Amino acid sequence: MFDIFSTGPTKSSRIGGGVTRAKPSRRHHPDFDKLQMRGWKAAEKEAELPSAAWEKEKQWALRMGLTGSDCLEDKSIPTFARGELPHYAGINTFLKAPYIEDVTAVGAYDAAVMGIPFDGGTTYRPGTRFGPQALRKISALYTPYNYEMGVDLREQMTLCDVGDVFTIPANIEKTFDQITRAVSHVASSGALPIMIGGDHSIGFPCVRGIAQCTSKRIGIVHFDRHIDIQEKDLDERMHTTPWFHATDLVNVPAVNLVQVGIGGWQVPREGVTEARKRNTNIFTMRDVEEMGLAETAARALELAWKDADAVYISFDIDSVDCGFVPGTGWPEPGGFLPREALELVSLVAKEGICGLEVVEVSPPYDCSDITALLATRVIVDVLGTLVSHGKMGAHKHIIDKPVSIPAGPDVV
Repeated sequence: MFDIFSTGPTKSSRIGGGVTRAKPSRRHHPDFDKLQMRGWKAAEKEAELPSAAWEKEKQWALRMGLTGSDCLEDKSIPTFARGELPHYAGINTFLKAPYIEDVTAVGAYDAAVMGIPFDGGTTYRPGTRFGPQALRKISALYTPYNYEMGVDLREQMTLCDVGDVFTIPANIEKTFDQITRAVSHVASSGALPIMIGGDHSIGFPCVRGIAQCTSKRIGIVHFDRHIDIQEKDLDERMHTTPWFHATDLVNVPAVNLVQVGIGGWQVPREGVTEARKRNTNIFTMRDVEEMGLAETAARALELAWKDADAVYISFDIDSVDCGFVPGTGWPEPGGFLPREALELVSLVAKEGICGLEVVEVSPPYDCSDITALLATRVIVDVLGTLVSHGKMGAHKHIIDKPVSIPAGPDVV
């Protein structure tokens, strides 16, 4: 028998009914220095992070939720749950961020999450209208701190949840107008718009909302197994069509559309024909495998940013292999591993973005919230990347045509 910790075979003998074994000698690694490991460096970096926002939140919780019972040793615990803790309680906003009921105040925040509960563009399995609820619910599992990144979102940025866009279930075009209006309002305020779908048809009105606020050129990096660029499907602008219409916008040229992960048996030929006509950029999963993650991201960034002033990320959860994300409308094997997807989206985000959408989470088909959890992770990893690379707020310079949407009259 060979022992991996010994310098050779282990000898054994039976003496007096017992078995004796040579004591294994562990291999020695004289050059190993734990202080050079990423794990230890991350531990050291945590000591550099501030904690003022967390202390403020605990004081706020006591003010809003009343002081806790006298029997409690931890005097930071309120009577009524407020803020992050406990994770299983409270009214779920995304990452327990403040809910901004008055959306005219959204500009006070670095980034704003909005739900877009719409699945009227679905051509197979519905249910994505419940995506925003699912992500908000499972996001309570997370803290604002990421060990490996050395980032604490609560301390280093401001995040809010503006609730959901009022979508019109029976009317795609009216819903599109509502989405564009909502996104343009958030983008015009200076806050970074983060959209939770919803099916992928929302990609067009989301990009249109940002494009309305700027004269600058926008590139798109689109993670998906499906090409989503045909003009119509079932005679409507469904979730297979967003990039046809988005790249019809004057400042969103098709040559700056980069589609990563495309392939399999669910790519309509009508979309392929249109992509060829418009000279888009398509990376298959095999392309990604052969180039590697870093090179894939580098080439995607080069193409999306060429002569562009900002880049928008569209992340379809079905770009991930369906063994990891069962809760989606068009599952397809052969996609990204979760770790690959998170690495790629972070590599793209580190150069700065003007918006992010995460779409096609269908909770009725999910198992133990694992699809919603990965979608949540995409969002928080993008936010963490923007913070760690100093790119939070870098999109603001392109907003040179802010829109103004009137609020209703004051209520007495």
